[in-house]
Amino acid sequence: MNQIEEYEERKKLRRSRFRWRIVALLAVLVAGAMVLSQIQPERGPHVARFDVDGVITSDLDRTKLLRDMAENDAIEALVVRINSPGGTVTGSEELYEALREVAEKKPVVATMGDVAASGGYITALAADHIVAMSNTITGSVGVIFQAPNVHELMEKVGVQMVEIRSGDLKAEPTPFKPVDPDIIAAERELVDDSFDWFLGLVRERRGINDNSMAEIRRGGIFTGRMALDRDLIDALGGLGTARSWLAAERDVADDLDLVIYEVVEKRPSPLDFLFGDGALGGVEDAFDALGVAERMQTGLWAIYR
Repeated sequence: MNQIEEYEERKKLRRSRFRWRIVALLAVLVAGAMVLSQIQPERGPHVARFDVDGVITSDLDRTKLLRDMAENDAIEALVVRINSPGGTVTGSEELYEALREVAEKKPVVATMGDVAASGGYITALAADHIVAMSNTITGSVGVIFQAPNVHELMEKVGVQMVEIRSGDLKAEPTPFKPVDPDIIAAERELVDDSFDWFLGLVRERRGINDNSMAEIRRGGIFTGRMALDRDLIDALGGLGTARSWLAAERDVADDLDLVIYEVVEKRPSPLDFLFGDGALGGVEDAFDALGVAERMQTGLWAIYR
């Protein structure tokens, strides 16, 4: 290669590098604009709404969100909208405790939708005031443990399960052998212990006497009207009823904006919108390595809508 050809090659290389620098700069500018567009303006005083839908399980992101809401001075009160048939005992306890942390800082009122039973009712117990529709299904104060048993079917088809266990209670009850009364008794202790905790919450939060508790502890469900008669809830109605109570009893103006807070499932890198997994993905990798995308995201993605 002569000097002229070498010079031309260097010029092409410089132009190529210059183009990539321009692309990189534009990528940062566009990504920054997209992130900034997500920033919510600083809100004044408002009432927060948090929805609890479906089966309740443990959720650390939910707990963090509620704790952040407890420390947010712009939130004057929290309305918890519940539409849940229940869930795990641990998940329900975790949600209850997080809501009580909020209630220590500001008023919390629960409104029930189609159903707020079992763990859904535990959620409502965390509130200072409980409102349900007249036909809401609630109650189901109890704990259940279920395990299938297929040992007879296995015998018919000639299948055996070989087990090597460290103790007689390990992995019991098992569906692969006849029910052992001693195992059932051991599991009963777990159910009874959790049930006592649930009943304790009902007594503490609702002040229900032992005579009324005799019916409630059977685990039945009630309509909103029936629940009101049994002191499981405080009033019949919906969101308007909840806001009226906040205004009358906690001096929270009923004309304050209602803002829905929700857990953000995924916080994508802004560069995902530009490059994704395409040919230019290496640019995103480069910026991520420098921490640019992460710094641009920090604190900017709203947790409410």
